[in-house]
Amino acid sequence: MENNNLIVGLDIGTTKICAIVGRKNEYGKLEVLGMGKAVSDGVIRGIVTNIDKTVNAIQKAVKDASEMADVDIGNVIVGIAGQHIRSTVHHGVIIRHPNQDEITIEDVRRLSNDMENIVVPPGNTIIHVMPQDYTVDYEDGIKDPVGMSGSRLEADFHIITAQTTAINNINRCVKRANLQSQDLILEPLASSLSVLSEQDKEAGVCLVDIGGGTTDIAIFYDNIIRHTAVIPLGGNIITSDIKEGCMVLHHQAELLKTKFGKAISEEANPNEIVSIPGLRNRQPKEISIKNLAAIIQARMEEIIEYVQNELVASGHYKKLAGGIVLTGGGSQLQGVAQLFEYLTGLDTRIGYPNEHLGKCKLEEVKSPMYATSVGLVLAGFKSLDERENMYRSRYESTKTQKPEPKPAKSDFGPSIFSNIGKKLMDIITNDIHQDNY
Repeated sequence: MENNNLIVGLDIGTTKICAIVGRKNEYGKLEVLGMGKAVSDGVIRGIVTNIDKTVNAIQKAVKDASEMADVDIGNVIVGIAGQHIRSTVHHGVIIRHPNQDEITIEDVRRLSNDMENIVVPPGNTIIHVMPQDYTVDYEDGIKDPVGMSGSRLEADFHIITAQTTAINNINRCVKRANLQSQDLILEPLASSLSVLSEQDKEAGVCLVDIGGGTTDIAIFYDNIIRHTAVIPLGGNIITSDIKEGCMVLHHQAELLKTKFGKAISEEANPNEIVSIPGLRNRQPKEISIKNLAAIIQARMEEIIEYVQNELVASGHYKKLAGGIVLTGGGSQLQGVAQLFEYLTGLDTRIGYPNEHLGKCKLEEVKSPMYATSVGLVLAGFKSLDERENMYRSRYESTKTQKPEPKPAKSDFGPSIFSNIGKKLMDIITNDIHQDNY
C-alpha cells in the first residue's frame, strides 16, 4: 500500500509503546489501518531511562503496525509527557508601520516568532507556542486579527517547555529505530483532539488523561487552550500501592486492579473475597475487595487533589461548563468518574476516541487507553490540512497579478500547532517562489 496521505502516531508511554497508522476516509473520519504495541520497560513517568529497551519496544510496535497496514513506516508523530513539562503565559507586542493597510499572516508570524526567542530556564526547550486572545490597538478579545486594521498587535501566548535532555533522548530513540520524527506533540494536547469536541472546548472543559506513569491535564475555555500540566502520578503508583498493601507480586497487583478494582470503597462488598495463587509451596492468598478498593481510593483522592489544585491555579475552575473529561487507561477503573464528581463538584464523563473514527476493524483502538495514540495521528492530519488551506490561499493570491497582492485571510487563529504552522509557511513561501520563477 502506498504511504501517501498516511500518518503514523507513536505514543512512548510508561506502560506501553503504541504505534497507529491512519488515513482520512471520504467522510473526513480517521480510518485506522494498523496498530502495534509493546511493553515499555525503558520509560519511567514519561521520561526515557533506558535507550536500548525503549528502541526495541519502538521497533516491535512499529513493525507490528507496519505489517498490519501493509505499509513501510519512516516518519512518525511523537508524543511527549513527563513531570518536566512546564507551561507559562507570556505577552507579546509588535508595532506595525502606519502606512500598512491591514494585519497580515506575516504580522502574526512575526509576533509568534518573537515568543520563540524568549528566555526559558536553562536546560529547557520550547515545544509549543500557542496564541490565545489577540489585541489590536488596545481592543482585546480578538481571536483572528488577520485582515483587521491597526498599528499595534498584541497577544497572550501559552508557552510549553520541556527538558532538553528528555527531548534529545526521545529523538535519539526514534532515530535509532530507523525512524524520523516529523513533530513532537504534548500528549494531553493530542488526547484533546481525539476525545473533545469543539463544543466542549468552547463551553470550558478540563481533560484529565490518567496514564501509567503520569496524569496529564489540559484546560480549554472559549475554544482556546488555557492551562496544561503533568502530574507525576498515574496507574502504576496504584499498582505499587496494591502490591505493598496486599503483599502480592506486581503482575498480580495489576490484575487485581484491572479486574476487581473500584475507586470508591463504599461500593465494594465487604464479604467479597478473591483468592490468588501463593508463592511456591505456599497457600493461596485471600484478598478482600473492600480493602483493595480502600487502597485504590486513597491514591485516586491524591491524584484528584493535584487536579483540583491545577484547576484553581488556571483561574477557570468556576467557568468549566463542560466539566471534566477523563481518558487514558486509569479512567477505566470502576467508579473513578463518580469520585471525581464528588470531590471536584464538576460533571465528569469518560472520553472515548470515537467521534473522529470511521469504520474500523480494530475495536480495541476505541478504548480510552489509546486516546493519545489516536490524537497523535489526528494532529498530523491537522497540520496537513493547515498546510493545504494556507497554500491554496497564498497561491490564489499570487495568480491575481495585482501590483501589490495582499495575503488572503486564513485560519491562522489560535492553534495548538502554531510552531508547525511556522515551519509550513516557510515551505509554502519557497514553493511559491519557485512557481513564480
